[in-house]
Amino acid sequence: MPSNDVRILAQAAVPTAAVGAIAAVVGGVVAGGKGAIGAVVATLVVVLFMGIGLYVLQRTAKSLPHLFQAMGLMLYAAQILLLFVFVAAFKNTTLFHPKVFAITLVVGTLAWIAAQTRAHMNAKILYVEPDSTTGPKPEKSGHSS
Repeated sequence: MPSNDVRILAQAAVPTAAVGAIAAVVGGVVAGGKGAIGAVVATLVVVLFMGIGLYVLQRTAKSLPHLFQAMGLMLYAAQILLLFVFVAAFKNTTLFHPKVFAITLVVGTLAWIAAQTRAHMNAKILYVEPDSTTGPKPEKSGHSS
């Protein structure tokens, strides 16, 4: 990944992990150990899904720039649907507290989106990447001086 992509990934993942840590503490206080486990699992799911999504979106932007906007919309819709699937699949689990899991998924996703938006707004990303091999070529003149 180019440095801008890694920087944006880090600027989105770190605040999301911080929100997840806070959710784990709150979940542990409110629902005990299973609440903390639910928050940690939800945070890992959010970071994994959104991180993979960001990676796919950045690759698409470089290889197929004309599909970037459509791919972004489709990717976010797919991520939200997958998160709903996770909530539905684990709503009756005994491995962790499902409500803490669901709330942390939503809060973590919102934290990721806010942090990624802020990172993109602050990034100095060129809209057109300059290519040093193609540039204005000196004109050949038929006159010799």
